Order: sequence, then structure tokens, then C-alpha cells
Amino acid sequence: MKALHPLRHVIAPRSLRLQLLSRSLLILSAMLLLIGVSQFVLMSHFLYQATASKIRAEVEATQPHLWESFLGGPHSTPSDKDEDKETGGGPFFSLNVASIAFINSNSGFRTLDGSPPVLSKKEYLDAFAKPPTMSAYDMARDASGRIQLLVIVPIRASEDGPRGLIQVGTYVRPTEHVLYELLIVFVALAVSSLLIGLLLFLPILRRTLVPLSNMIDTVQRINAGNLEERVEDNHEQLEIEQLSTAFNAMLDRLETSFDTEREANDRMRRFVADASHELRTPITSIHGFLEVLLRGAAARPDQLQRALKSMYGEAERVTKLVQDLLLLAQLDREPRLVQKDGSITNVIHEMEPQLRLLAGDRHVELNLSPEAYVHFDSDRIKQVILNLFHNAVQHTDPEKGVVRIEVSRENKWVRIAVVDNGPGIPEDKLAKVFERFYRLDSARARSAGGAGLGLAISESIVDRHGGTITCESELGHGATFIVHLPAIDGAPNE
Repeated sequence: MKALHPLRHVIAPRSLRLQLLSRSLLILSAMLLLIGVSQFVLMSHFLYQATASKIRAEVEATQPHLWESFLGGPHSTPSDKDEDKETGGGPFFSLNVASIAFINSNSGFRTLDGSPPVLSKKEYLDAFAKPPTMSAYDMARDASGRIQLLVIVPIRASEDGPRGLIQVGTYVRPTEHVLYELLIVFVALAVSSLLIGLLLFLPILRRTLVPLSNMIDTVQRINAGNLEERVEDNHEQLEIEQLSTAFNAMLDRLETSFDTEREANDRMRRFVADASHELRTPITSIHGFLEVLLRGAAARPDQLQRALKSMYGEAERVTKLVQDLLLLAQLDREPRLVQKDGSITNVIHEMEPQLRLLAGDRHVELNLSPEAYVHFDSDRIKQVILNLFHNAVQHTDPEKGVVRIEVSRENKWVRIAVVDNGPGIPEDKLAKVFERFYRLDSARARSAGGAGLGLAISESIVDRHGGTITCESELGHGATFIVHLPAIDGAPNE
């Protein structure tokens, strides 16, 4: 197959205008040829039938005594024979008769004039049994090889005279000359029609293909940086309009794909920059403490202890950040969750000691419905609840803070809400709280060991469960993070 590729560059594609023109002319030529052949066949048959009918009418119109004198019957007289000699030796025909023959009832063949062809015995017997129609005729060659049109007519010269068939033949060459003249006229008209059609079809075809040419110009102006261009889809031609609509739909999909890719690249660049910044801070701190130790602080137990504790804290921070980044990478790859039916209420009851320990002196309230059954990965949902609870703890007062967890059933959903009485979130920042590395208070979050990944991780986990997570807040009146998970009916067998 590879050997055929160079031919694609050698054989230039044919123009659509040329293809339409050539194929249209080819179809028109084929139709004219078919019409010409049909006309030639029908006209020749018509002329032959007309000649046969005229000969038959003249034979039948000839007086019986003339046929009797011509055939030499018993009632013929010398005066009749003399009259025949004056009229050319036989009946008068307006056509140029080539031959005349008489066939009696015993199939005896008698030549009366010219060189008549002889047909088969069966054809003569059929003519005796069933007289031919007015326009019936036969074609045969005479002794000289010339084709004659033969007409057979039953006659009876008189009541006592001979009974038989008169075979009259005439050459077909004059009729063929007429046919050939008609054929020449038709060919001339056909060629003229093709030339006129060519002259008329070219401008019509050019005008018809104008929308396609405009589409080509538009497509040539479109590139990766100019996807806003669109092809005009208001045309009189249905096919061109359908093509324009399909092409514009493709451009819409391409533009959406490019925008999505551009946004993903921007998010990736921000993610890499933020991750680098988050990693650089603890590494810089560890590097600074190591420099202090190398300058002699290692010989002082109190300074050594403080430096080691600080480096340990920064190392833990780096470890947690790396673990969060790995978890986000796994979630982005759509990992397989270990899901089973269970109760969210039971999960929160299991986490209650850990939550109260994390809250410290803050007041913790649990308002849990027993009908909260979902199909979920227990470990992942625990991580979501822990992230939301930890976020509420970070943003509430250590002594006067209140954190409330609510679980309820809402139609086909189980609603999990984590409510705090913190300072709240400004309305213009609500849409950003689930972005990676986003923090309302960078200094406060950094001091608590947060990197701004908890809410992003929670959103990814909830998405994998087919649920949603939102945030509602009013500045100065705390914040509420709400998770909706698809509910199941009935208590599972646990």
C-alpha cells in the first residue's frame, strides 16, 4: 500500500465543476443517443409499414380482369394483352416496384417481373391460411444481393380464374436514404443541443457553486487561532446548507475542545506553580534550619531541639502535601472505588470521638437522620467529612466556635451539611473555594498546615460518587458546606 502513496501527489484531483459538467454532458449525450436510436428504429419500421400498406392497397385496387390478362388466364383477350403492353406489361404501381411474382395454391412460384426473392414454403402456406395484415411485410435479398421489401397479397383474378398470392417487392434503398437523411438531421440537432447546453450550463454551474467557493474561502481563513469564524448557512441549496451546518457544528466542537484544553493547561500551570510554591516553603525552612545547625547550633541542646522539631513539622507538612497531590492525581484518573450500601449516620457516629478531639474546646453538634442510606466508599466519604470538619475548625474561634453536622433525607438524595459560626466567606470568593491551593487566609492556613487541597479533594471524591458539593455563606454569619449523595431505599444488610 505504501507504494501507492506517491501517486496521490502525481494525479491531481479533478475540479468539481469539471466533473459535474462532464458527467452532465455524458448523461445528456447518452439520452440523445438513446432517443436517436429509438427514433431511427421506430421511423424505419413506420416507413416500411407505410410502404407495405401502399403496395397492398394498390394490389387490392387493381381490377381482377387486369390480373387475369397479366397472368394469362382463360378469359384474357388480345386487346387486354395489347393494353398490358402499353402500360408496361402489368398492373400500374405508383411506387418503383422491383419484382412481381405469383404463387398458386400448390406453392408453384412464377416470376412475373424483375428478380423476386423466394421465401420459405411455410411462409406462403401461412399467407394462404391467414391473410397478412395491411402493414405486414418481409425483408429478403434477391439474386443480386440487394434487399427488397416484400408484400404478399391473396388475389383471385375471376371466379373461374387462377387463385393465388401476389408477391410485390420494392428496393429498401430509397427508404434507407430517407432514414439516413433524418439521422443526419438528428445528429446535427443533437450536436447543436450539446454545444448550446455547454454554453448555457457553464454560467449556471458557476453560479450554483458560488456558495461552495465562498465556503472554501472561509475554511482557508480558519486556523487554530481563528475558530470564531463561521460559514454562512443560509443558502438556497439544501445540500450546501446541510454541509455548512455540519461544518459550523464541527467548529463549535473544536472551539469547545480548544477552550477546554486551554483551560486545562492554564489550570495545570497554576497547579504546578502552586505545588512548587507549597513545596518550596517547607524545603526552604528545612534548608535554613540545617544551615543554622551546621554553623554550630547543633552543639547547643536547646537550639538543636527546636530546630529538629521545626524540621520535623515541615517534613510532616511536605509529606501531607505530597500525599494530597498523589490522591488528587489518583482521583483525576478515575480510580476504582470500593463501594457498598451503608448508612452515613453510622459512619459519622464512628468518627465522633475523632471529630470531638479535633474540635478541642469548640462546641460540636450532631443532627443525624437514621434514614441516610447510600452506596458509597466508606473511607473516601470519611475523608470528605473530615476535610469539611477540619476546615470548619480552622475558621472558628477555639473557645466560642460551634460546628454542626446535619444528615437528612431529601427525596432521592442524602444531604450532609457541615455548618460553622466562623467569619463566613465573601460572596465573590464562594466560586473559588473548591479550587486547588486556594485559601481565604493564606497565613492562617499555612500556620495550621493546610495547603488548600482539602476542599478540592472532597469535591473530586463526591463527583466520583455521582453527588454534588456546594457552599453557602454570608459574611459574618459562618459558612455551610452541603454534600448531596444519591440515596438508596431501605436499610442495607450490614
